[in-house]
Amino acid sequence: MKKIITNLNKAFDHRIRLGIMSILLVNEWVEFKLLKEMLELTDGNLASHISALEKNEYLSIRKQFVGKKPQTSYAVTPLGRKAFNEHLDALEALLRNRE
Repeated sequence: MKKIITNLNKAFDHRIRLGIMSILLVNEWVEFKLLKEMLELTDGNLASHISALEKNEYLSIRKQFVGKKPQTSYAVTPLGRKAFNEHLDALEALLRNRE
């Protein structure tokens, strides 16, 4: 049973990071503002969790101007997709092995 738990990725321990990755996994690019609204977070709270995922190279960041306003969008990197899918597989294995 311990092996299953060690397969869980600590980067996804927090529910907000699970939410971010879940949203990004099914969308090509998602704007900061939309992520904030969907997850009902403050700017600072979302930024800190994005930073943690970015540090692991699980996210790509695109900064651009729309008109005169800056816009930041995020996408899952191939490494992030692989790591998150492995984490989900470990969660499923944990659920299947309950006694």
